[in-house]
Amino acid sequence: MENKTLLAGLAIISSPILFALIAFPDSFSLSWNQGRGGFLFALAFIVAELLGLKILISKKKLLAVLPIAALTIGYLASLELGLRDFIENSAEHYNVQLIYSWTWMWDFVVLAIFVMVALTIFFGKRWIRLAPAGPIFLGGSAIILSLDAFFPYDTLGPLQYVVPYLVQANVWLIGVLDLGIATGRDNIMFLKGDHGSMVLQVFWPSAGVHSVIIYSLVMGAFLLKMNIPRNRKSIYFVIGIIGTIIVNMIRIFSLSWYALKVTTDSEAWEEFHAIAGEIMFLPWLFVFLLIVILIESRRLKKLESQGLSQK
Repeated sequence: MENKTLLAGLAIISSPILFALIAFPDSFSLSWNQGRGGFLFALAFIVAELLGLKILISKKKLLAVLPIAALTIGYLASLELGLRDFIENSAEHYNVQLIYSWTWMWDFVVLAIFVMVALTIFFGKRWIRLAPAGPIFLGGSAIILSLDAFFPYDTLGPLQYVVPYLVQANVWLIGVLDLGIATGRDNIMFLKGDHGSMVLQVFWPSAGVHSVIIYSLVMGAFLLKMNIPRNRKSIYFVIGIIGTIIVNMIRIFSLSWYALKVTTDSEAWEEFHAIAGEIMFLPWLFVFLLIVILIESRRLKKLESQGLSQK
């Protein structure tokens, strides 16, 4: 019975995402600021954290969340009936610089609120320890999109600070691997390869700075609920930060390689650029969390077996 009620709760939480996936499949781009691809990863976090818990969700609580899910689905449907145009037009009144980031931001805001409200109804304040990763991922994505909407490109100085160092590291790597001619100045790379020349200007989202922020939020919440020593939590957190930075460097390198070895056509390059970040970062984040879970689960079983043998 408990498994059935939990599965019913997961189905209700999933319903707006599944509706959008069926009704508007083209909106599920993996690009962090051009679609709803992040919805699927948020759902994966929620399922991974809740599936298998032996917690009873009452029928009354399930029914209480249904109208909220319907409202969320209504929001997603109404976007195609004129609401998206209203949101885009409102950008002018708030001095928004990038309209696409502004419009997608509201999708993540609405879904984050829905998921947090649903989990609160289901589990009370315990949801913060039971399933924080999904809502925090959605909320973090909304925050990053808002920063991109109001402070695009290099206007947000602190987030842009590390970009020149990543650019120089990438230029050095291209030279070591002899892939072409590359020089860097501040956040600009001048590339010359098999298909001609191309100039790339790197801003903090393209450098993956947003992924470090999202990783810190999700991993911080994830480690907070784990019953492991603080030093192990710190080690996992630092390893994840290093891994995320490496993934970001691979992203910048792959974008440079694409220009050097595949094409300098701006349209084709932009298509690759749109997916090159999240197709690397989001799987990395999910896999890293899974590895931590597996390591700590085995460690716990080992400790339990040692305790039993001592008795």
